[in-house]
Order: sequence, then structure tokens, then C-alpha cells
Amino acid sequence: MASPLDDDELASDDYYSLLNVRREATQEELKAAYRRLCMLYHPDKHRDPELKRQAEHLFNLVHEAYEVLSDPQARAIYDIYGKRGLDVEGWEVVERKRTPAEIREEYERLQREREERRLQQRTNPKGTISVGIDATDLFDRYEEDFEDMVGGGVPHVEINKMHISQSIEAPLTTKDTAILSGSLSTHNGNGGGTINLALRRVTSAKGWGEVELGAGDSHGPFLGMKIFRNLTPRFFVTAQCGLQFSSRGVRPGFTTVLARHLDKNTMGYLQWRWGIQSSMNTSIVRDTKSSHFTFAMQLGIPHTFMMMSYQYKFQDEDQTKIKGSVKSGFFGTVVEYGAERKISRHSVLGATVSVGVPQGVSLKIKLNRASQTYFFPIHLTDQLLPSAVFYATVGPLVFYLAMRQLIIRPYVRAQKEQELEKQRESSASDIAKKKQEAEAAVLLMQESVRRIIEAEESRMGLIILNAWYGKFVTDNSRKHERAKVIDVTVPLQCLVKDSKLILTEATKSGLPGFYDPCVGEEKSLKVLYQFRGVMHQVLSGDTESLRIPKQCKIEAAQKAK
Repeated sequence: MASPLDDDELASDDYYSLLNVRREATQEELKAAYRRLCMLYHPDKHRDPELKRQAEHLFNLVHEAYEVLSDPQARAIYDIYGKRGLDVEGWEVVERKRTPAEIREEYERLQREREERRLQQRTNPKGTISVGIDATDLFDRYEEDFEDMVGGGVPHVEINKMHISQSIEAPLTTKDTAILSGSLSTHNGNGGGTINLALRRVTSAKGWGEVELGAGDSHGPFLGMKIFRNLTPRFFVTAQCGLQFSSRGVRPGFTTVLARHLDKNTMGYLQWRWGIQSSMNTSIVRDTKSSHFTFAMQLGIPHTFMMMSYQYKFQDEDQTKIKGSVKSGFFGTVVEYGAERKISRHSVLGATVSVGVPQGVSLKIKLNRASQTYFFPIHLTDQLLPSAVFYATVGPLVFYLAMRQLIIRPYVRAQKEQELEKQRESSASDIAKKKQEAEAAVLLMQESVRRIIEAEESRMGLIILNAWYGKFVTDNSRKHERAKVIDVTVPLQCLVKDSKLILTEATKSGLPGFYDPCVGEEKSLKVLYQFRGVMHQVLSGDTESLRIPKQCKIEAAQKAK
């Protein structure tokens, strides 16, 4: 399925920016913007052959944008999937007299049909590598044990367990998928492995079924079946049954989960498990943009517990999260706290400190890299030692700050530079074309701008003295960088109407007479203008709306008069 309109496409083919209208613009607003640009670019207004040719090209671009946005069905597709969405194979056979919702559904169906031809080549690899480290010798050492041993003063840290699991998916048809998974585990010198094959079939839009076959050297063959079903839009059920064949005989098991949407952000679960470890579990999970809360309670043999956890999500670029949980039951009580942060585009690093009775103190390091997970649980001590808690908390933080400064930041910076360079190279021809169009538009605007300035001067209205668009270097630490800006004084003056300049929230690189001077980098618009004989200056972000002059400045000028 195609993805929604992305930033690159917005920058190059944003019809809203070209017409300088809001994304919620009415038909009247579209028509007014279209008429104004038609008067500016109409080929019949220019006698010079070269200007006439350029005007005809720009006139056609404006006409194309208006044709799409004035058609409700075409506009619905464009809003979701961009310009490429209007060229989808098979779209021409779709009936045009449909609502936007129906258009979107039909579009997605056509996209699914195109994806069917590539299903055989797709897999969804997932893997986990867990390495358990026993570091209790760092804190639980007894000096008398080492008095008579050579080298006894050196703490002994060892890897005492390891687990590796991997799975891949192989789509067989549009409804059938085969899933192959396997795992290997070792603990204190003893180990084993398992291999599983599952066949999943989507029975309808409301559910699917799965049959699983497994074998291993520790548990014996396994046969299971799983069913998922949406009973209502807010309620679904999952049922799973299985037979475990071992030296002790056949051991059956059954698990069912009932789940319901309590509101937009909250789910309630009820789980019942019968078999080797029977239990009843209920939980409530609330997930919002800024937080994640879970409350769970289980009654079972041998595990009965109550658990509560909370996670706060910072709204930053690194997607930082801090979390804490308390779990108490027949096994004791465990308190956990930690944090995780995105360290690159595909990697997330997290650390959690676990303090419990009788478990002691542990540090858990987790790295998610794309679909692979690397997990390192480090057991520090069997006792509740303040020193272990302190080093488990401070150690990872100091290590992360050092690694971020020495490794992560230079790597991310180099990666961004490489991506920017690739983006510039791939879009060089397109940018050159846009630059040529912008320069042609500025030439075509000269006569209109002269008339607008005369009209504004006669009533002491809005005069754009200078305007620049692009990347400005204002940070002293980046003085070595070169500003990348273009002069857009003429295009902005051409947009002035009745002593007002109004720009929408769309990227300004798509405005008539504009182009992108620094692909992939943050851009701003800097304007020096005169209104009522007083000069003003304003700096606006690329996708920020802009209104000149502001109401407060109008009132101030009127009071001055």
C-alpha cells in the first residue's frame, strides 16, 4: 500500500503551495487563487517568444493544480497519497462519482492488487539475541575466599546463559502465510533448541486462524492451533490450544484472551490459561501520545502477582521515554525503573534497573536495531546493596553520555551528510528545472509587481523591500557554514493584495517564483518590509503560516498617525 504524501513530494509538487491556499481551502478560495495566477501567467500577455513559452509552461502547471484540487475525488486521493496517487495503475477504471472515503477504499484495493505480484519475494525477519551476564562477584565477594589464591583480587564476571531466536515469514498467497521460527538456549552449560512451523490463513476481514507444529530436544513435539476473531469493532477474542508430547505423556493446554476497547486510548484484557501453569489474568492498558500505563493482576499456580507500570514519552526527536514499575506476588517484590532513547534512525537503546527481594539487583541493557533485538541482563548482586543500585543507575548514564559524544553524534552527523548528498544528487535535475521555472516566473512578474508597488505607494501600503528564502546561519558555532538563500523579493511583492501578504502553512518552496536552494535542510523566510512608512522585519519557518502586517502593527501605525 502506498504511503501518505511525504516531505519530498510536498517540496516538489505541492499544489496547495503553488496556489498559495490552505489545505482546507474552499472552492471559492481555489478559484480566486487560480484566476489571479492565470492573469499573471497567461501566454497572451507576453509578446517575447521566450517569455511566451515560459508563461505557457507555468500556466499549464497552475491549471493542472487547479484541475486536481477542484475535483473532490481527485483531491481526496492527492491529500492522502500525493501526485503519484493520481497515476495508480487501474485508477482510470474507477467510477468518479464516489465519496472521498469510497475513493480511498478503492485506491487501497488497487494498491493491494499491485502488491500481490511481489508477495513471493517478501519476508519479515525478526530475531532476538539475549546474553545473560553474572557479575555478582563485583559486589558479593568475600575477601577471605581469596586470601590464599593467586589473582584472587580480580572479580570474576562470566556469561552464564544465552538465548538466540529467529523467525521469518513467507507469504504463500494473499491470505496464507508460512512462519518458520527457531531458537537455541544455554544455561550453565546445559542447552537445547526448538524449531516451529506455523501456517496462518486470513479467513475474513474479521479474523484469522493458525496451525503450529514444533519440535525440540527438551520438551518434545508440539501441536497447536490459534484463532483470532473480531466480534465487534471494539471487542475481539483470541483462543489457543495445544498438545505437548513428552516423556511424561501428552500434556494439553488452553489459553483464551478477551479484549475490549474501553475508550479511544484504553484496552481491557481478560486471560484464562489452563494446563501446565494455570492462571487467570486481567489487565488494563492505556496508551496515549505522552504516556503508557498498565495495571495487571494474576491468580495462578505458581505465579500470583499484582503489577503496575507507567511510561512517560517525551515529545522530542530522540523519542525519549522514562519508565517505572512495581510488581509484587508470591515470589517477592520487584521495582524497576529505566529509560530508552532513539540513537539513530533504526536503533533504540534502553537500560532498566531491577531491584527486588529476593532477586537482588540487576541491570538490563536492550538494543533494538530494526527488527532485531539484543538483550543483555546483568545480574549484579543477590542482596539489596546501595552501592550496586548506585552503579547500576549512574554507570549506564555516564557510558551513554560518553558514547553519544564520541560515537553516536559523529556517526549520525556523517550519516545525515551522506543522505543529504545523495538527496541533492538525485534531485539535482529537478531542482535545476524548478530554478529555471522560478527565474522565468520572476521575469513574468515584473510588470505586475511594478503596478502593485505603484498602488501600494499611493496609499502608504505594504512594500516588500527585501526578502530571502533558504538556510540562514545564525548560530555562532556554525559560522563556518555558508548561508544558502535566494532572493524572493519580487515573488512576495507579487502576492501582496490590498496591503496584505498572506502565506499558508504549506512549504514555501512551491510558491510561484520560489525553489528549494538547500534540499533536505531546514529553511526560513526573512522579510524586510515597509508599512505606513515604517520598516519592519520578520523571520518565518518554512511551513509556518505568515500574515503581513500583523494586526497589532496596524493598530500601532494608526495610533502613530
